[in-house]
Amino acid sequence: MSTEKLLSRVMEAEPVGSRSKVTVVGVGMVGMASAVSVLLKDLCDELALVDVMEDKLRGEAMDLQHGALFLKTARIVADKVDILTYVAWKLSGFPRHRVIGSGTNLDSARFRHLMGEKFQLHPSSCHGWIIGEHGDSSVAVWSGVNVAGVSLQKLNPKMGAEDDGERWKDVHKKVVDG
Repeated sequence: MSTEKLLSRVMEAEPVGSRSKVTVVGVGMVGMASAVSVLLKDLCDELALVDVMEDKLRGEAMDLQHGALFLKTARIVADKVDILTYVAWKLSGFPRHRVIGSGTNLDSARFRHLMGEKFQLHPSSCHGWIIGEHGDSSVAVWSGVNVAGVSLQKLNPKMGAEDDGERWKDVHKKVVDG
């Protein structure tokens, strides 16, 4: 048997382009844990990391790229534009302060969890939203905080203020400090 038979093509090769892409927005601990999980489970051909903190983003992307030798993922890229929020802003025609990204979904979930702990209720009965950017600049929407539809701000008009006896500002701080 000649070696040429070993190298003969049995079927056409698949195109080289990316067939599936996963984007992780935020390269904090949760984002990087998600990125590594995606890579280890071989869920995509291309992994994109997005964050506004350029130095951290560059470092995390390089770590993953250097470790890619041991993975099947063909491409790992990084950029600092949350493209979906940017596109929504451009298409909507709204001023930029009226378009809010969904990067604080996890913060909102943490807030609801902490509300549940405070009231000894399941978090699904607690409702509240953290908007803006993750971190110190995030904003708790105190007017929307409710338990089973009952507005907490109506029961406590000082909710979230410095002189709030229930210290709701501390709950928001726990969310930020994560």
